[in-house]
Amino acid sequence: MDFLPKEIQEYCESHSTAEPETLKKINRETHLRVLKPRMLSGHFQGRLLSFLSKLQKPKNILEIGTYTGYSAICLAEGLQKGGKLLTIDCNEELQHIAIANFKAAGMSEKIEFTLGDARKIVPTLDILFDLVFIDADKANYGIYYDMVFEKLAPNALIIADNVLWSGKVVDKNLKPSDDATHALLEFNKKITCDERVENLLLPIRDGLMIVRKK
Repeated sequence: MDFLPKEIQEYCESHSTAEPETLKKINRETHLRVLKPRMLSGHFQGRLLSFLSKLQKPKNILEIGTYTGYSAICLAEGLQKGGKLLTIDCNEELQHIAIANFKAAGMSEKIEFTLGDARKIVPTLDILFDLVFIDADKANYGIYYDMVFEKLAPNALIIADNVLWSGKVVDKNLKPSDDATHALLEFNKKITCDERVENLLLPIRDGLMIVRKK
């Protein structure tokens, strides 16, 4: 998942704003108690999400894929006064963990958790979003993108995680049965060919696609 040499990664982290103590605890406990802890954004990527959100100063943020709440907390740091972050996840087992983490971070009033299928929930939302973070099932990335696009404010950002998929997107021996990788290849192509946006694919951690609506 990490493409930079360990020494470079550690150097970058040590010369970036420190991970807040609450997030450090969430990071540690997720690795100790939850399956697939690599799904957590972590220090470096988390600080980038916070940084972008603070630059954007969003009123409304949508997150598709909550996990244990780490990325939502990072993004919520940039909300303008009275702003709200709506995060959607279908994993009922992690719901109580995420909500407890929002409370521990003092973000309960800023973050609203909704349990369910984003494909059914997003079309019902009558909200203009300034920032959208997509970090859910890779097969539906293209669907999520299409669903949220008309709900974006001018100059809104979409950030999609895991778009390099551990380097599989450049695997010349990719198997036809690797549905997730093929879906991400189509998604990356879709974004690059969309004249309504400008985009930048950053090789940070497992790849972040940054998209700005023109």
